Amino acid sequence: MSRPIIAILRGVTPDEAVAVCAACIDAGIDRIEVPLNSPDPFDSLSRMANAHGDHALIGAGTVLSPEDVNRVADAGGKLVVSPNCDVRVIAATRAAGLQSWPGVMTPTECFAALKAGATGLKVFPASLIGPDGIKAIRAVLPQDCQVFAVGGAGPDNFAQWINAGASGFGIGSALYTPGMTAAEVGTRAETIVTAYDEAAR
Repeated sequence: MSRPIIAILRGVTPDEAVAVCAACIDAGIDRIEVPLNSPDPFDSLSRMANAHGDHALIGAGTVLSPEDVNRVADAGGKLVVSPNCDVRVIAATRAAGLQSWPGVMTPTECFAALKAGATGLKVFPASLIGPDGIKAIRAVLPQDCQVFAVGGAGPDNFAQWINAGASGFGIGSALYTPGMTAAEVGTRAETIVTAYDEAAR
């Protein structure tokens, strides 16, 4: 069963990327991003896509330019996540046939992103507006719009965000920090999945 959770593997290295990715997938998290400010991110992305691309949605985060979008596509990525709302990046992502998840904070950014073709919205950092902010913005968005909370949302408060209208989550340091083994990541991923399943009931 797939959960609406994106694993943010910031700092992952190419040598560990495949094993860490596998640990996430085995635990039930099958959307994986390698932020582009990680070491050799396109190498990690390519290895992960080759090994697991048939049964997971793998891509990149911190994507800031159309040029980076093209490199993600060339590496086999299918997912583009950004911290900001840049319509050039969204347009390039959709033109390449990839999923686009731009970072937004305000209703203006939300609607600009959707107009440009965004697949879904990444509210970031979600902690700044909180569940009440998500609830207020959600009231004016299309009902079928996917809204993921990233930054401040996690296993301790999934239910609060879901009740406010969050569709899913991006999880970074609560899941992975540089230096962790794949087994450690797998244990954390299982805890996160269990917490999500309980909150989503």
